[in-house]
Amino acid sequence: MPPVRHTFPYDVAALGLTDADRAAAHAGLFQDFVAIVRRLRRECPWDVAQTHDSTKHLTIEEAYELVDAIDAGDPAEVSKELGDLFLHVLFHAHIAETDGTFDLADVMRAEMAKLVRRHPHVFGDDVVAGTGDVLRNWEAIKRAERAEAGEAETPPSALDGVPDTLPALLRAERVQEKAAAVGFDFASADDAWAKVAEEADEVRAADTPDALEDEVGDLLFAVVNYARLRGVVPETALRRTVAKFGRRFRAVEAGLADGAHATLEEMDALWEAAKADERP
Repeated sequence: MPPVRHTFPYDVAALGLTDADRAAAHAGLFQDFVAIVRRLRRECPWDVAQTHDSTKHLTIEEAYELVDAIDAGDPAEVSKELGDLFLHVLFHAHIAETDGTFDLADVMRAEMAKLVRRHPHVFGDDVVAGTGDVLRNWEAIKRAERAEAGEAETPPSALDGVPDTLPALLRAERVQEKAAAVGFDFASADDAWAKVAEEADEVRAADTPDALEDEVGDLLFAVVNYARLRGVVPETALRRTVAKFGRRFRAVEAGLADGAHATLEEMDALWEAAKADERP
């Protein structure tokens, strides 16, 4: 595979970046960080042996640990996890450099060019009325980029670019957002709620395992649509609920002398007590 090489096709001085913008980049610290990663990749046997494939699961894990820190509202942990994720960016870039495919400069040039290209209302003369216009322009520019690059053998779709590896709930939201960007959406949240009710009835009516699985999937998809139209991120909402369940269930366990022999009524009482303790 030939190396990927990117240039930054913009006059940086014309982008309106101030001296403060550049100073905030902490160039010296960045260079030190890169130097540390490069040395690890030269001298640490474990680091030397790694590939994109061998570390991709660790990169995903670090991203989720960052989300956990954000959910916990702990700035120190957010800072630490951002550092871990930043390390993975530098690490993958250096793996590619030693493979001869691309380097960190290519990564940065390509990303800067994309940011400038997809924000014509900031770096160009476009005028937008709000967030909706920004998102529609972003998707339109992405589609144009894919068409120009000839990436897809099949006709381009508004749904292109949603990774198959996303968690299902998050992927459902992203697919719906992309369809909505081209006008395929419910007229209102009330209409989406009617679809939730319809799908719930179909779940109850399902009479085979395959039909039940299909209908449960449809119901979950419909709930994601309703949440999206109400301004709720379903992935975040479900994460909060799972965390809440965990807190309350641990409180139930702590309140039982012998959980193995507790009755459901005893556990329900402890559950309600845990709920009451959480109320403001």
